[in-house]
Amino acid sequence: MKLNEIQDNAGSRKGRMRVGRGIGSGKGKTAGRGQKGAKARSGVAINGFEGGQMPLHMRIPKRGFNNIFAKDYAIVNLGMVQKLVDAGKLDAKAVVDHAALKAAGVARGGKDGVRLLAKGELKAKIHFVVAGASAGALAAVEKSGGKVDLPAKTEAAAD
Repeated sequence: MKLNEIQDNAGSRKGRMRVGRGIGSGKGKTAGRGQKGAKARSGVAINGFEGGQMPLHMRIPKRGFNNIFAKDYAIVNLGMVQKLVDAGKLDAKAVVDHAALKAAGVARGGKDGVRLLAKGELKAKIHFVVAGASAGALAAVEKSGGKVDLPAKTEAAAD
């Protein structure tokens, strides 16, 4: 056997059917599309159309809503911060803010800032400057000797 003699097994590759090429081909005239109608014509995509009956996606009840005023926070867990400190990707002595977390590759997105959550354990003494933090995260950071600076609440929000 030589490299130039290698070939596929007979019948392992099937050519594509050329439709609409005469009666003798077996797929001439209507080319397998049946008779007339929208589906027999080109440029038609009728996904979800049910012949005038109310389509399924409109019959099923809708649930919930999308809050257009919701803040977009990048969520960061304390365990992840500890891992970065241990790996040397985050400096525990410096102030840790959105830019530092983003540079370390842990805060993705979050156009309204970072929100700290308490998942995992924090041993390092770190000073955070973030947009938000859960009560558990605040307690965990203070327990490890660190500090969390949150933006000052507005007068209207306090009322």
